[in-house]
Amino acid sequence: MYKAPVEEIAFTLRHVAGLGAGLAEGRFGDLSDDLVDAILSEAGRFASDEIAPLAEIGDRQGATLKDAAVTTPPGWPALYRAWAEGGWNSLTAAPKFGGQGLPHMLHVATMEMWNSGSMAFAIGPTLTIGAVEALSAHGSAHLKDVYLPKMVSGEWMGSMNLTEPHAGSDLGVMKTRAERRDDGTYRIFGQKIFITYGEHDFTDNIVHLVLARLPDAPPGTRGISLFLVPKFLVEADGLPGARNDVFCHSLEHKLGIHGSPTCTMIYGDGRFGKEPGAVGWLIGEENKGLACMFTMMNNARLAVGMQGVAIAEAATQKALAYARQRTQGRAPGWQGSGMSPIVEHPDVARMLLTMKALTQGARAITYACAHAVDMSHATEGEEARHWAERASLLTPVAKSFATDVGVDVASLGVQVHGGMGFIEETGAARLYRDARIAPIYEGTNGIQAIDLVTRKLPLSGGDQIAGLIAELRGIAGSVGASNDTAFGETAARLAATLDDLQAATDWLERALAEGRQADALAGATPYQRLFGLALTGAYLARGALAEAGDGRGRERIALCRFAAENIIAETAALKDRVVSGAASLLAAQTLLE
Repeated sequence: MYKAPVEEIAFTLRHVAGLGAGLAEGRFGDLSDDLVDAILSEAGRFASDEIAPLAEIGDRQGATLKDAAVTTPPGWPALYRAWAEGGWNSLTAAPKFGGQGLPHMLHVATMEMWNSGSMAFAIGPTLTIGAVEALSAHGSAHLKDVYLPKMVSGEWMGSMNLTEPHAGSDLGVMKTRAERRDDGTYRIFGQKIFITYGEHDFTDNIVHLVLARLPDAPPGTRGISLFLVPKFLVEADGLPGARNDVFCHSLEHKLGIHGSPTCTMIYGDGRFGKEPGAVGWLIGEENKGLACMFTMMNNARLAVGMQGVAIAEAATQKALAYARQRTQGRAPGWQGSGMSPIVEHPDVARMLLTMKALTQGARAITYACAHAVDMSHATEGEEARHWAERASLLTPVAKSFATDVGVDVASLGVQVHGGMGFIEETGAARLYRDARIAPIYEGTNGIQAIDLVTRKLPLSGGDQIAGLIAELRGIAGSVGASNDTAFGETAARLAATLDDLQAATDWLERALAEGRQADALAGATPYQRLFGLALTGAYLARGALAEAGDGRGRERIALCRFAAENIIAETAALKDRVVSGAASLLAAQTLLE
């Protein structure tokens, strides 16, 4: 059974990602170390004792649809109400609307624990928090006053409606339309697919954020507007009233996250309401909806990265517990009687240590990204711009690397279990199935790679990425300067990895400057993984240096060394794929015609 790693989470927040320095500098108001510990401890208890026990029933029974109404798995509505009543939905929201105004770092840390308990459950509240952010940033005062207090409290939930059957990730060709009305409202008509928690029984109202196109809108993404469309129209007293013309037509039958209802939503076919058309209100300005939605999408991408970390953590715990009690054969050097636990066998140990290192590296990357978001709000001027750029640079890596790690680690978890991993009763297969969606939604990892290479590397003329690499070199230098033999070849291996990152970065920047976009895009995905591995090596080293003097510090050094000498050397091959792989890829594309 999952047990939230509260101590490890707190350590990573403080000593690797930057929360400790921020607290010491007074960046986050009255937030104290004691309050951080109290929040993390209670979140860990709730995730371990309340959420995790219901994960299996959610996977086994799933969500069901009848007469346009969704029923979630037994116990889940009550679980959600307990979660909302605990104030977890309001951690980072503005105090004006009932929020606690805490740093984003605490939000992502608790989000890791919710998703480790049950990814299918946690994704619903995650989207509500994203909807709150978009509405807070771009909504009118009236919409904020009506909807935010109940969304912040968790009394109402939100959803994000982008994708359509013919469009996929290409929002420029979406067909959902909006028509103006004289009273300032709009009528929405169309179909959206893959809408997570588009219909459910957790709350008595659902606030949909919907992308649609006005009749006179310019073509492509320049003509998209964002609308707030509630399931029930809100009366003057603030309570849900008449049913709006929107409903769930069907549920997807998925590989994993079975408890999460993934809906096809129909807007404006006349099933509900006095006339066809779902009543909606504009968020932001007409034809500028994509910019508004990106407020939600960027934070959702980091949230999905946290799902990867969460699955990796749960899979590692499950595999390690199994390996300690499962006996088979006699490992080299085994002195006990009978067969040895499989954790003693070198190959199993290799898998488990790889799982631990990748999980901790992905955690550090996502937390560092959240720290950059917090610092962009806690500072001003050039410093704020720097941190905003750092968050932008890290977001595609946090989303893609962490979700790839979730799949890789969950797969290794199945392998550690052997044949029993392929059997549903152990739960290892569920984690693998749940993990597989994360590299796909909220922008596939290939799209994240394109974003990283074409939009994020050029930030500040390349100075942002250059500054980050310099910081990472400083960590490698500190490892060498420590003269601690327990680090083994860590300093040299990390320095070589950073050389690989620098060489690949330089090559991509030249390719883009010379107009060779196809060459740059051919190397985008290997570059993205190279970047994630370099950050993993550096952040594990930063953690090891922070605790180098005690027993736990020895463990961190050992894991850091293992990663440096067994995992991050992959960057040399990845660099070669970036700088030399384009020609062969483009030539071989003819085989696909």
